[in-house]
Amino acid sequence: MTQLVSVDIGGTHARFAIATVAQDGTITLDEPETLHTEDHASFQTAWEDYRARKGGSVPPRVSMAIAGPVNQEVIRFTNNPWIIRPAMVSQKLGVKQFTIVNDFEAVAHAVARAPDDQFLHLTGPDEPLASEGTISVLGPGTGLGVAHLWRSSSEYRVTATEGGHIDFAPLDQIEDAVLARLRKRHNRVSVERVVAGPAIVDIYQTLAAMENRKTRDEDDVTIWTRGMSDQDSLAAAAVDRFCLSLGSVAGDIALAQGGFGGVVIAGGLGYRLRDHLPSSGFAERFRAKGRFAGLMSRIPVKLITHPQPGLFGAAAAFAREHF
Repeated sequence: MTQLVSVDIGGTHARFAIATVAQDGTITLDEPETLHTEDHASFQTAWEDYRARKGGSVPPRVSMAIAGPVNQEVIRFTNNPWIIRPAMVSQKLGVKQFTIVNDFEAVAHAVARAPDDQFLHLTGPDEPLASEGTISVLGPGTGLGVAHLWRSSSEYRVTATEGGHIDFAPLDQIEDAVLARLRKRHNRVSVERVVAGPAIVDIYQTLAAMENRKTRDEDDVTIWTRGMSDQDSLAAAAVDRFCLSLGSVAGDIALAQGGFGGVVIAGGLGYRLRDHLPSSGFAERFRAKGRFAGLMSRIPVKLITHPQPGLFGAAAAFAREHF
């Protein structure tokens, strides 16, 4: 049995847990601690805060899932100002072993290891993810994470990508209007600008402008809360529009990666949308790929329901590298 600290660092939160890897490879997590990235000047100070919360002592091993590219001398996060220098991790954190992976690389490890009962069926054939072939993994949060895995029987390989930064392609007049709004601030509009949590503000403001409604300046959390509780019909329409766009992007990612063995939606926001996606236009948009609509209809699309796939996957990545 081996213990390590598993960490999942996004744009808004850094989640920590003690992971235990048993002799048979089974991974368990203790109760996670969630810290706000804006409350800490660096990852090291957040680590020290977590260590203090655990009584001043943690295992001398860490696996970090990071929202951004990791193959650099200095790792810069996509959506928060922290930096990590891998060459100094052991010294700064006081650990003997460490692993650093992209956050959705970690989620793909979780997809590869999670049992079938930890997936919610969204569309396509209601069958398990393929045991052979490529599975695409994506999910909205502060940004849009994308990865994929290839597996054959009990073996698998994971590849991190930056697929959240491909160009956004509108499919109707409303999405044309969303794009026009975003183009005022960004010469190039990526899908992350439309299908990540903060994007709900631009979607909502676009719909309001189309109806000549005056709105207050509100943050994304407020709009999501109103839209998902049906307190505001315009905010609810923005949530529905988000689900449509997410379906389009998920289908594009599957085509680009060859994710014909399955597509998995993950991410904190993806999990919150679990009750909305099945009844939204997500499935229709996923399949709406012209000549490839038949192919898309044969892909099982799931939502991973593990409460902490990033932490679970980070621990799995560590075990795969060091054991």
